[in-house]
Amino acid sequence: MEFYKYQGTGNDFVIIDNRDLQFPKELEIIKKLCDRRFGIGGDGLILLEEEENADFRMVYYNSDGNESTMCGNGGRCIVAFAHFLDIFEDRTTFMAIDGLHEAEIRNGIVKLKMIDVESIENDGKDFVLNTGSPHFVQFVDDLEHFKVYECGNNIRNNATYRKAGINVNFVEKTSEHSIFVRTYERGVEDETFSCGTGATASALVFLKGKNLDSVEVKVLGGQLKVYAEQNGDAFRNIWLEGPAKQVFKGKINL
Repeated sequence: MEFYKYQGTGNDFVIIDNRDLQFPKELEIIKKLCDRRFGIGGDGLILLEEEENADFRMVYYNSDGNESTMCGNGGRCIVAFAHFLDIFEDRTTFMAIDGLHEAEIRNGIVKLKMIDVESIENDGKDFVLNTGSPHFVQFVDDLEHFKVYECGNNIRNNATYRKAGINVNFVEKTSEHSIFVRTYERGVEDETFSCGTGATASALVFLKGKNLDSVEVKVLGGQLKVYAEQNGDAFRNIWLEGPAKQVFKGKINL
């Protein structure tokens, strides 16, 4: 089967054109394809499929083989892939597990519209919200040396979040208009170089109550930007922007 490898700020994905529905959606096959030693390697696998009410459908699986909630960087990568396949020119709409998304691509930079966020909840001094996937956000100092795996794993597996799982973001303010984010992702069960829905969640918590409509987000894999309009406690017109690149293509014997 032919596959493509894409990365968005270091968040990497195996992407397959499955418009003919020939891909076997079996947990062990998906898990093996994402394995960095026995397969292609990736934080997840994405299938591009036909969709009646949009240009295409995104079907996303975590590297553990399970179908998952929305992936922001994966969404940006599949937009770049659909553009490569000439499915659209510069603007598109596609269906994902959390509904319809708009996107645009210019010079390898993909801007993806995220779902509206109705509220940000508190968990002690920390924050919980859903940006297409559930996220926990905690502000810390000296993030470069912070124990992201250890602390993220503890929060993800505590009594509150163990069953459904949650992605855990640690955030450091770097200026009045920028933050640094590191994320422990459920399903991958490790820190990733970038998490799009996590960068979005962290940005919204940072923007809350401020007279700003965008924030620069540094992640281990590069730079992202999040735009949003505040409406009381809710956020509307949320966009995630950053690079999405094809790394290589190949064929694999399933």
